[in-house]
Amino acid sequence: MRTSKAARLLAAGAALTALTLLSACDSGSDQHPEKEARASEAPLQPQVNRARVDVLPGMPPVEDPADIYSADRPGRLSPAVQGFPSRVYVPNTNSNTVTVIDPKAYKVIDTIPVGHQPQHVVPSWDLKTLWVNNDLGNSLTPIDPRTGKAGKPVDVHDPYNLYFTPDGKYAVVMASMDRQLVFRDAHTMKVVKAVPVSCYGVNHADFSVDGRYFIVSCEFSGEVLKVDTAKMKVIRQEKLPFHGAMPQDVKISPDGKRFYIADMMADGMWILDGDKFTRPTFLATGKGAHGLYISRDSREMYISNRGEGTISVFDFAQNRLTKKWRLPGGGSPDMGGVSADGKVLWLSGRYNSEVYAIDTRTGTQLARIKVGSGPHGLAVYPQPGRYSLGHTGIFR
Repeated sequence: MRTSKAARLLAAGAALTALTLLSACDSGSDQHPEKEARASEAPLQPQVNRARVDVLPGMPPVEDPADIYSADRPGRLSPAVQGFPSRVYVPNTNSNTVTVIDPKAYKVIDTIPVGHQPQHVVPSWDLKTLWVNNDLGNSLTPIDPRTGKAGKPVDVHDPYNLYFTPDGKYAVVMASMDRQLVFRDAHTMKVVKAVPVSCYGVNHADFSVDGRYFIVSCEFSGEVLKVDTAKMKVIRQEKLPFHGAMPQDVKISPDGKRFYIADMMADGMWILDGDKFTRPTFLATGKGAHGLYISRDSREMYISNRGEGTISVFDFAQNRLTKKWRLPGGGSPDMGGVSADGKVLWLSGRYNSEVYAIDTRTGTQLARIKVGSGPHGLAVYPQPGRYSLGHTGIFR
């Protein structure tokens, strides 16, 4: 979530109104999701299905339709990243820097000056470049993950977040304030097509199993979009059924049947059938639900609850929350990623100028590392996977 533009003030006002309404209204109201411990749909039943998926032309074939994250197992590093040192790259939105952490030593080893208000560090589709999204600087700073050195910035307007189409052809810039999805050449970043949107605050996304569409969250108007990848066209648009909704991160389930959308004002996540695009169900997780991260074995998803300093753990097979970890002394866990071996969850502390390292087996805090001001979309790199769909690291 951005913090330095006029729209933030408007969003804050809307958020206060939403909280007031939430406390005043009956929790069973159609406008306010029920705060349950379980999702309302039937539990997922993992099925082994090796049937061929008719994917977007040019997209790598799906290894396992029953688990689209099968290529993300520990040790399955692509040849493209062999020899890259393991690092955590932290964009500090208020300091205009990227802090580089050695994850083995839990120590800051470098600070890289970048453009104005860096929001996310995004691995490129071909895994060879990390792109720093300098939102107010209207540029992308490339970092070579082999050397850790920054290159010459590329002019890109309003790059709040960045994704890549599954065929590797296009980068998709989430131009939040411009109210556009901008398709650009994935290598040169030249504009191919700018798609206007009628919602406010496009920010996060994830792609369907076959890559033919993707779901986008609209932070400031509480909406979600369905976008046809090949046609570069918004084909569906719906408002979430919660007054004052503020959707954030988006992730698809391992079997590809559902999309999960974190909502920091509803304090949980929406569960959406992307194919049918019907009314979503809701699962309460914690105050300020923000980031969503899949475990290396595809069994669990970690949900960062920024407003209460906790991480909820969702079990896909059981279709429910099974654990909640609390950061000692509190904090503001935001965006991040899982280590290559799956043992550590790394999250930025958005309002505390720090980064948290959390043991994924026990929920124990392993380290709390001071960084610059306003740390946001950090990237753990390299990670397993054949290619990147963007954000802080969505790998297939």
